[in-house]
Amino acid sequence: MHGTPHIVSDVMTTTVVSVGRGAPFKEIVRLMRDWRVSALPVVEGEGRVVGVVSEADLLRREEFRDAEDVRDAEAVRDTEAVRDGQEARDTAAEAGALTAGGLMTAPALTVRPGATLAQAARVMARGGVKRLPVVDGVGVLQGVVSRADLLKVFLRDDEEIAEEVRREVVSYLFPAPASLLRVVVRDGVVTLAGRIRDTSLVPVAARLVRAVEGVVDVDFELSPRPAPSVAAGPERTSGAGRP
Repeated sequence: MHGTPHIVSDVMTTTVVSVGRGAPFKEIVRLMRDWRVSALPVVEGEGRVVGVVSEADLLRREEFRDAEDVRDAEAVRDTEAVRDGQEARDTAAEAGALTAGGLMTAPALTVRPGATLAQAARVMARGGVKRLPVVDGVGVLQGVVSRADLLKVFLRDDEEIAEEVRREVVSYLFPAPASLLRVVVRDGVVTLAGRIRDTSLVPVAARLVRAVEGVVDVDFELSPRPAPSVAAGPERTSGAGRP
């Protein structure tokens, strides 16, 4: 198999807005609105990512919007301290935070440009986030990858998918002339139809086809191909009857 899976750098957005630790609350809200994003990387120095400030982080601050001052947040802290002192203190601190440095979630969940789309998807799923900053080996911001970016592979043309399945799966598992297979792809669903000699390879083929990027599902319309018969040779007689 020689197919190379897409990686994060293939689909990420490289034009990215970020903020420094000192960015004020209103500026963060305005940037999210103008750029139509739900989170912003927080950077320092030469662009090293130190955290992410999201809509959820801002809304935690807004939970205390009706409070006259941070003393109300401190009252919440005192009430919750018995349950979980550190978490309550963190909540109170966030309630009074007015800049990205105080509002952000740190350390940030990030991904490298060379990570596969599957790896990025796992990081997103485990962290419950919609976007990931893409950083280099020293943590400097290179771009952002979103859930929508990861789904771009499913926009591949059906014939492009079919050609990859023929090249990377069919020719590998069922080389001609041992098999006669047709590959048809419609809306990302791959159908392998025809006759093959070794049906035990079907589960392997299913797994490999599903691994092709852009494949939604795989169906089989297969029948076993009989093994070629061995032609009978000329009849031989024993030497006992020779004169």
